[in-house]
Amino acid sequence: MIVCIAEKPSVAKDIAKVLGATTSKDGYMEGNGYQVTWTFGHLCELKEPHEYNQQWKYWSLGSLPMIPPRFGIRLKQDKGVEHQFRVITSLMQNADAIINCGDAGQEGELIQRWVMQLAGAKCPVQRLWISSLTEEAIREGFQNLKDQSHYQSLYEAGLMRAIGDWTLGMNATRLYTLKYRTNDGSQRTNQVLSIGRVQTPTLALIVRRQQEIENFVPTTYWVLTTTYRDTVFSVIMDDEEKAEENAPKADNSKTKEKTPKGFKTREEGQAILDKIKDLPFIVNKIEKKKGKEAPPRLFDLTSLQVECNKKFGFSADQTLQLVQSLYEKKVSTYPRVDTTYLPDDIYPKCGQIMNGLKDYFHLMDRIKGQKLRKDKKFFDNSKVTDHHAIIPTGQPAIALTEMEKKVFDLIARRFIGIFYPDCLFETTTITGQVGDIAFRATGKHITDPAWKILWTNNSSAEANENSNEEKLLPEFVKGETGPHTPDLAEKQTTPPKPYTEATLLRAMETAGKMVEDEELRDALKENGIGRPSTRAAIIETLFRRHYIRKERTSLWATPTGVELIGIIHEELLKSAELTGIWERKLRQIEQKQYDAHQFLAELKQMVTDIVMEVMRDNSNRHVSITEEITKKSKKK
Repeated sequence: MIVCIAEKPSVAKDIAKVLGATTSKDGYMEGNGYQVTWTFGHLCELKEPHEYNQQWKYWSLGSLPMIPPRFGIRLKQDKGVEHQFRVITSLMQNADAIINCGDAGQEGELIQRWVMQLAGAKCPVQRLWISSLTEEAIREGFQNLKDQSHYQSLYEAGLMRAIGDWTLGMNATRLYTLKYRTNDGSQRTNQVLSIGRVQTPTLALIVRRQQEIENFVPTTYWVLTTTYRDTVFSVIMDDEEKAEENAPKADNSKTKEKTPKGFKTREEGQAILDKIKDLPFIVNKIEKKKGKEAPPRLFDLTSLQVECNKKFGFSADQTLQLVQSLYEKKVSTYPRVDTTYLPDDIYPKCGQIMNGLKDYFHLMDRIKGQKLRKDKKFFDNSKVTDHHAIIPTGQPAIALTEMEKKVFDLIARRFIGIFYPDCLFETTTITGQVGDIAFRATGKHITDPAWKILWTNNSSAEANENSNEEKLLPEFVKGETGPHTPDLAEKQTTPPKPYTEATLLRAMETAGKMVEDEELRDALKENGIGRPSTRAAIIETLFRRHYIRKERTSLWATPTGVELIGIIHEELLKSAELTGIWERKLRQIEQKQYDAHQFLAELKQMVTDIVMEVMRDNSNRHVSITEEITKKSKKK
C-alpha cells in the first residue's frame, strides 16, 4: 500500500480523487492501492527547554545560554493532533512506500519530514512537487515524483531556520525579560519581553522610522515658477538638480537629505523674480522623446500583499489567507513564492490558461489571434527555483467571496498584461528664457496605451493612477514670446512617512532599504528578513504583543516597543541588514552552497556572545511595560 500525506484535509481530498482513493476512513481516504492522509499544518514542534534539561524549566540568568547538545521534536499537545498522528503512524508503519504531498516549499518539507520521523517511517519516500491543485497539475506531478533525497537541502534549511529561531528566541527572550523588565512588585513583573530573530529587527525598522519623524526639523526654501500660456514653468537651478519640489524623503535605512529644488532664502528668490517680472518669456527649445513602458511584473507573494494593502487596505495576513484560499479553490497557483518570473515550460500552457479566463475575454481583443508574446522580463528559467510567480490556473473562478474576487482580479489582469505590447508615450520638454534665467516644463502624452487598457475600465486605484499620468502641454513654437506671471512660493522639507503594511513588507524584503527599481529590489531580496510566507505572521505577532499599533493605515511603535529597541545594544538582534545576512545563509543551505553544521556552530557562538554581553551590562536600565503582552512569547 502507498501512503500519501498532504498538509490539509482539503488538499488530501483533491489528491485522493485523482488517485481513485474514494473510500472515506477515519483520518484518511483509501482506494486503488493508495491511502491518502493529512496533517493540520504543523503537528510537530521542537521540544520545550525543560524536555532537554529539567533545570531549564525555571527562568534564571544562570541557566543561559540554553543550547541542547541535540535538538528533538515532539507532538503538539492537542487531542485532535494526537488522534490524527495515531492514524498517520499506523498507516506509515504498514506502508510499502510513502509520497510526501506537503506544500511544495521549505516549511511544507519540514512539516512532513518531522511527522515521518516521529511516526518511525522506514519505507522509501518520494516527493510530489506541484504548483497548483488542478487535476492536470496533480496528475503531472505524480508522473514526475522524485526521491526524498533530492529535497534534503530544503529540509536542512527549514530545520536550521527552526533551530535558529528557537535558540535565539528562547535565550534572548529569557535574557532580556529577566535582565530588563520592570521589577516594581506589580503584575507587570510576570510579563515577558519577547525577542525574535525576525520580529525584533522588524520592530526596530518601525521604531527608527518613528524617531526620524519625531526628530525631524523642517527646512524652509523658496521655489520660483512662472506661468506662460497657462503652463507652469519651473526655474532651472544652476546645478541642474531635478529633485522634487516637495521635501526629499528619507529612505528606509538612513535619512539622507537632498538639497531641495529652490532658494535657501526668500531674498535670493525675490531678487530673481524682480529681475524678470517685466521681461518677456521666450521659448527657445522644444524636445520630444519617444519612450515605452513594459507591462508590470507578475506577482510574488510580497508584491501581491503590497498591492492589496495599497488598493484595498487588506492586511498582509488577510491577503495571504485569501490567495491561499484561491490556491485551494484551484483558480491560482502556489502563493508562498518570492519570484515574479515564469519558467519557459509554462509558456506552452499560457494559451490554455487564457482561454479559461472567460470573464476577461473583453480585455484580450488587442492580442486575439496573435502569437502570445514571450518576453525575458517575464519568462526566465534562471530566476525560477522551486516555484514560479502567482498566476491563474485557467480553472473557472466560481464561488469566490467578494474579497477573493478582488485578489483574483489583480492576478488575472497582471497575467494577461504580460502578453500585451509595451505602452508607448512621448515626452515633451519645453525650455524657456526670461532674461538670463532659464525655465522648464515637461509633459507626457501616451500614444499607445497597450497593456494600460486592462485597467481603463477598472475602478481600482491602479486604474486611477494610470488615468492621471498624462500631463498634456499646449503646442509651442520655438522663438515665440509673450507675457508671463512669475511666483515665489515658500516650501518646507517634509519628514519621512510612517510605515504602512505595504511599505514595511517592502522594507523586510530588502533588509530595510527602500528601492523602487525592480531589478535592484530583486538583488536585495537575497538579504531580506523573513520569508514571504512568514512576514505577515511577524507583523501580526508585533500587534499581538502590543509592540506596534495601527493608526488608520500607519504603523507606530508603542512605548513598550520603543523602549525595548532602545535597550537592545546588540546590533545583531535589531539590525535588518545583519539579520538579512543570516537569511542569505539559510537560502544558501537550501541551494547547497553553505554547510548546515557551520550555520549551527555560528548560531551557538552568536547566542553565547549575546548572553555574555548582556550579562556584563550594569546600567540598571528597565523597560516599562504599559500594555498586556502575550506571556508565551518565544520564537519569531
